[in-house]
Amino acid sequence: MITGIIVALPEELSSLTKKKISLGECEFLTDDLIATHAGTGPENAKKAAQKLIDKGCCKLISWGCAAGLDNTLITGDLCLPKRLIAENQQHYHVDAEWQQQTASLLAELHPIHSSPLCESNTIVSSVQKKTALHKTTGAIALDMESIAIAKIAEQKQIPYLVIRVIADSAKMHLPAAITKSMNEAGQINKKELALYIAANPLQIFGLIKLGLHFQTAQKKLKSIAKKIKDISNFSAATNTI
Repeated sequence: MITGIIVALPEELSSLTKKKISLGECEFLTDDLIATHAGTGPENAKKAAQKLIDKGCCKLISWGCAAGLDNTLITGDLCLPKRLIAENQQHYHVDAEWQQQTASLLAELHPIHSSPLCESNTIVSSVQKKTALHKTTGAIALDMESIAIAKIAEQKQIPYLVIRVIADSAKMHLPAAITKSMNEAGQINKKELALYIAANPLQIFGLIKLGLHFQTAQKKLKSIAKKIKDISNFSAATNTI
């Protein structure tokens, strides 16, 4: 049984493999494990999930970083949500047995958070918006891809799992330089970034802080990746929480 892993950013992908996978492409990491560099956002995630299924995947994992919404979560905390909340408030449930098995495999990496993760179709950069989303949804974290993956998985009636690590916490503003210089695939236009920083030099401090937080999240993802073979070996029938 082949497991497909959808990853938005190359920096997140580097926690799984040293292979350089081009945007929109996928590579087998082992005979029964394949990863794809999807790009950010729900449309890219949807296309990537379908491509992996076309390649023979019968299980899907949403892998990477998330933004914190709950003030108790800090950078590097692991989220293994049992439930996902879409922007329209529809709920999706990961495979119960797979989630529980993964939590047991990663028990040494406490704390592990299983509370809901919610969807955003755009980058949520301000502390105020993060706080508002936490209050309205009850979710502790958010990303832009997991719901799109869940929709495809449920349509195809295959198990799916979400493995996300907090990068920017609920108390952290994302630098405006990020949103100003990022394209639809989640890639930073270095020229636009340099021009924005030149016009707004104080942004450099926020970028340095974000880089350090992202490194912490990457480190946790790499430690999780050591167990990815065992995680992907899940073979039970679909069962939701």
